[in-house]
Amino acid sequence: MRTRPPLRRIFAGVTALLLMIGLSVAVPASASAAGPTAACRTVQEWGGGAQYTCTITNGGGSATSGWKLEFDLPSSVRMGSYWDASLTSSGSHHTFTNRNYNGTINPGGDASFGFLVSYTGTLSGPENCLLDGQPCDGGPSDAPPSPPANLRTTEVTPASVSLAWDAASDDQGVKNYDVLNGSAVAATVTGTTAKVSGLTANTRYTFTVRARDTSDQLSEVGAPVTVTTPGSGEDAPPSKPAELRVTSTEGDTVKLSWQAASDDNGVTGYDVLQNGSVIQSVTGTTAAVSGLRPGSYRFAVRAKDSIGQLSELSNEVTTTIGPGTAGCRPDGLYQTPGVTPAYCEVYDENGREKMGAGHPRRAIGYFTSWRTGKDKKPRYLAKDIPWDKVTHINYAFAHVDEQNKVSVGGNNPNNPAIGMEWPEVEGAEMDPSLPYKGHFNLLNKYKKQNPNVKTLISIGGWAESGGYLDDNGNRVASGGFYTMTDTQAKINTFADSVVEFLRKYGFNGADIDYEYATSMQYAGHPEDFKFSNPRRAKLMAGYVALMKTLREKLDAAGAADGKHYLLTAAVSASGWILRGHDSYQVVPYLDYANIMSYDLHGTWNHFVGPNAALYDDGKDNELQEGGVYNAYGIGYLNTDWAYHYFRGSMQAGRINIGVPFYTRGWKNVQGGTNGLWGKSAMPDQKQCPKGTAGDVGSETPCGDGGIGIDNIWHDLENGKEMASGSNPMWHAKNLEKGLPGTYIGDYGLDPASDPDDRLVGTYTRNYNSTMKTPWLWNATEKVFLSTEDEESLAAKAKYVADKGIGGIMIWELSGDYAWDPARNDGKGEYFMGQTLINVINDGLKNAAPYGNLKSDKTMPTDVLDVKVELVDFPVGDANYPISPKMRITNNSGQAIPGGATFKFDFGTSSPSDMTQQTGWTLSVQAGHTGNNTGGLKGDFHRATLTVPSWSSIPNGGSATVALSYKLPIVTPSNFNLTFGGKSYALTQDHPRTTSVGGLRR
Repeated sequence: MRTRPPLRRIFAGVTALLLMIGLSVAVPASASAAGPTAACRTVQEWGGGAQYTCTITNGGGSATSGWKLEFDLPSSVRMGSYWDASLTSSGSHHTFTNRNYNGTINPGGDASFGFLVSYTGTLSGPENCLLDGQPCDGGPSDAPPSPPANLRTTEVTPASVSLAWDAASDDQGVKNYDVLNGSAVAATVTGTTAKVSGLTANTRYTFTVRARDTSDQLSEVGAPVTVTTPGSGEDAPPSKPAELRVTSTEGDTVKLSWQAASDDNGVTGYDVLQNGSVIQSVTGTTAAVSGLRPGSYRFAVRAKDSIGQLSELSNEVTTTIGPGTAGCRPDGLYQTPGVTPAYCEVYDENGREKMGAGHPRRAIGYFTSWRTGKDKKPRYLAKDIPWDKVTHINYAFAHVDEQNKVSVGGNNPNNPAIGMEWPEVEGAEMDPSLPYKGHFNLLNKYKKQNPNVKTLISIGGWAESGGYLDDNGNRVASGGFYTMTDTQAKINTFADSVVEFLRKYGFNGADIDYEYATSMQYAGHPEDFKFSNPRRAKLMAGYVALMKTLREKLDAAGAADGKHYLLTAAVSASGWILRGHDSYQVVPYLDYANIMSYDLHGTWNHFVGPNAALYDDGKDNELQEGGVYNAYGIGYLNTDWAYHYFRGSMQAGRINIGVPFYTRGWKNVQGGTNGLWGKSAMPDQKQCPKGTAGDVGSETPCGDGGIGIDNIWHDLENGKEMASGSNPMWHAKNLEKGLPGTYIGDYGLDPASDPDDRLVGTYTRNYNSTMKTPWLWNATEKVFLSTEDEESLAAKAKYVADKGIGGIMIWELSGDYAWDPARNDGKGEYFMGQTLINVINDGLKNAAPYGNLKSDKTMPTDVLDVKVELVDFPVGDANYPISPKMRITNNSGQAIPGGATFKFDFGTSSPSDMTQQTGWTLSVQAGHTGNNTGGLKGDFHRATLTVPSWSSIPNGGSATVALSYKLPIVTPSNFNLTFGGKSYALTQDHPRTTSVGGLRR
């Protein structure tokens, strides 16, 4: 659980659009001069206005001494304010020149400026762009079209020939094409196909095509095609080529082979098609396709005979070029087919995220919208963020509105995201160039000063996964993620709105905090149960569809925008919740996962334990009472267990562990060691909060949570304080020092009239060196507060550094502390500060680069298109032991024979005693044995699954194997398929290796 106070939200639904000035026309290399070029694009759009950024790039060999960029705007578009350039306008013609500080651009460098426009109707971009008097793309003023390429026949009859060709390019646009029969124009068409009729049977013809541009300039004719029309008698076309396959992929080249076709008059050659278009013709049964950019490609071939008749297409083969070993795509990250994302804008050549000097690991801070100070409570604004010590900022929260779009509420002055202002606060002055105010304005203002820091919009959260808080702070039970993921149409609407939102408000990505798409009954917010519980059996499928759709739409938008948009998720650390998450099939779509490795113990039950232990100590009384240690031998309420769960399917560098900058606690604790592993049940169980104890049919009592002085960051239920012992760490440090805090009145505490608000007794710090967790114990009040401090954070930072983990995620930044000697009438007290983030920064700034590969072994370089997934999970509590089926789908282009072996890894979050019940052979090499006190010792169990000798998996077919294991695992990974004396990796793992191919019929 993560408790979030109410806040207002705003709506964002205006489409942002990308415009590339001077780069929308492809200019032949022979016509282009190396030198400066310019490109402009919209970075934000809102109703009636837009913001543009223009970048001048020096592609020449010498530095520029100045530049002039000019263009025309349509009459419906009016120029507004601008920056980083000087402007001269004459009517609709606008000329920008450099300032004294950005006129010199070294070779390979660039300079940028920006401007705002207002418009009526539909936004239209700049036209007639010139850089220093030349077209912005560096091409000539008006060149003739390029010759049409790849002319080929698509149908030949005794009286006609059908032709197709690839489109020509022109700097002003292609008007039409002439089809020539010999030297005579046989047809003029606007498309790239034509049919020439009226021909004579048994006659040889030669055709060519030329392009005409809008200035009526003609291209050279393209390469000819010669064809002989058949006689009027019957003549069958060639047979379909069979068994097309990828034989190798090296660099930018794919090599193909296939079985020969047959024809009654003889096969004369084969056309090779790439993504549906003919790219070359060959006479043999092999082909090499070169010059491919990173991305996914589809290939097929067809045969042709001596009279030009064509066969049916062969089977289709799919392959991926790079990024491969030389590319920037992280290992295991799904790449949208047909899209080439700009991975290198975010990742280096090894697939590691680029975060600036001194930041080899992530430090992700959640920044909440509700600490505005407008309610007289202490505020925390963008100016207070330690920008030099964080790498990412997650804004909490946006929500899913009733139109299934991402929103933060209405645009009004009380909206903290886009409407609120703080004129009295130094450093909170609004950036006047932005069309919105509030936190979003300030985040973008400070991000300009700290360009290596990325911002993400976090959507959902505990309180807004199944509903949202309206502009008046009232919760609207809309269904949120639960109902939005019912249909693909709703998912598409949401995903499209996320793209618009990121473009409009300048975020680098989206963080999905869906709590929770699990099949476990009564998981998540109690107000959501009416939506979640009836849908438990299909929530995970909807979640997978959501994340896949988001990944694909963000990839497409990023490719258009020249950037890579991050997609991340806040993921559960609870073994109970994860048991209902199937095999967490969303991980291939995530740039990284943020584990909510806190709220592992809390007052939803009476077991008193740490909020965020790093390790298990074998004494967790919640696990003992549930028989977990006896059944599994592993304790799963700790950070290390949760990390190893996700490590089973992701490299360490795509995982971030979570740390809390807040407390959880109980009062009236009985037993335990200074409260640890004691119990504290609410005396009147009829008063338990919704979603706990008898409210959900549980016999486990709810806890007796801390209140008053021990609970200043509490939520309200029906207007009453929810007892949870929740406090910022700066308040806990004051309690430890015997100080009540001068701010308690701002939180509604009144010690004079309410005994619960008084500081009584002594709060003594304790520390468990096995779990690496501190707590405060008040023996007088029997109060236990689970805390986080310098010692525990140093241990977690070391854990992250040593294991190659991506970094640390913080909930939430305003809970950090520092001693302020000026407060408390000069006597000093703890307040908001940077002590804990300093510990994290010190522990990670000199760490080695994080782990960038999923496997700890060398994987095969040849890859087959074989998919392995865990399916048919029992729902909820019926899923014990965990007993899905492993489904293997073979699209490799060949049968997988009996005796073939599948070796794979699965996480040590589960014991190694996985079994199968289908007659196959399964053996497991354990990566960890025994209990996990002090941490799991290995990352993977290594399994070997053998296809029975009497069976096989045909190409295009599948097989299923019933499995059983005890604790949750993510989808197994690092597959190694061996047969015929050769080993292959699988496309399943989305590897960074180079040779990726297979058959798809």
